[in-house]
Amino acid sequence: MPWTPGDVIVHREVLAQGPWLGMSVFVVRDTPDALVTYVPGGAPLGFPEGPWPTPDGRHAWSAKTHWQGHGVLMAQEPGASYAVWHFWSGPERAFAGWYVNLQAPFRRTAIGYDTQDLELDIWIPRDGPWTFKDMELLDVRADEGRWSRARAAEIRALGHELGARLARGERLWDEDWSTWVPDPAWRPPDALPDGWDRVGFDADDVSGAATDLD
Repeated sequence: MPWTPGDVIVHREVLAQGPWLGMSVFVVRDTPDALVTYVPGGAPLGFPEGPWPTPDGRHAWSAKTHWQGHGVLMAQEPGASYAVWHFWSGPERAFAGWYVNLQAPFRRTAIGYDTQDLELDIWIPRDGPWTFKDMELLDVRADEGRWSRARAAEIRALGHELGARLARGERLWDEDWSTWVPDPAWRPPDALPDGWDRVGFDADDVSGAATDLD
């Protein structure tokens, strides 16, 4: 069954070993064509103990306890290997731009959905040219063991494919979301639900979610 706008669910990043990041998000829209969620300012973040395939064995955000600043709207299509994050800035909450976050296609769980960040991103400011972000880290992540060199090459190819679409003038997002305003009654929960890092975890399924680029 689809979620209802206003439902609070858990967005998890996963590796083959299991979930390594969880954050509470509000459901904005859930249809067969798109899942749109919102990370409000103050949303709780969670990081299970590693060790993980990183230099210090932890998630890069592990020092954070809550989402800071303005909230972020995330729009993703079923089966797509990216999500479009919408950012706002300043006291007037002016729209700042779009962030194409390359990721494994999301998969629903009993408490929300799982995906895995693929490191490479594309930043498109509201007024300015788009740029790749963290292209040089793909091979670094392969050296750390997060994925193979072949997988790094596939992620890089996906980034260039999306970049070519942008260069042709395509838009990977709905322009209307840039003016979207969250419901003022939405308040983030105090904490993630108990057992959020264990619910619905399947090692084989998660491993596929972390590498599937189809």
